[in-house]
Amino acid sequence: MERAVERRASKERRRRYRATRRSKRGEPGSGTPAAPREPGAKKVRQGTVVSADGDKTITVEIAVVRRHPTYEKVVRRTSKLHAHDDANQAQQGDVVRVVESRPLSRTKRWRLLEVLERAPR
Repeated sequence: MERAVERRASKERRRRYRATRRSKRGEPGSGTPAAPREPGAKKVRQGTVVSADGDKTITVEIAVVRRHPTYEKVVRRTSKLHAHDDANQAQQGDVVRVVESRPLSRTKRWRLLEVLERAPR
């Protein structure tokens, strides 16, 4: 009998704790919404050219800034990818937009779509 009372009290404490956690967390999707994309559409990324040494190849660094779900610290993550630059128009430091494509080489799965901002020369 005493054990049942303790369990009910513990259950009530858990319920209240979870309710306050839910209310503090807020509604889902309070951040920037993801770009709408229909199924089968190619991914588009924006990043900075860190290397343009290869012929018709650029290395693009993609920076993602997110808030950590538990610790609420702003975390910056970067990833690098190789993209095909057919006209060799992008230079190091340029801000570019790349689009997903079929495999063009062992590491290239992206194509240069446009140069958004030129780096100062």
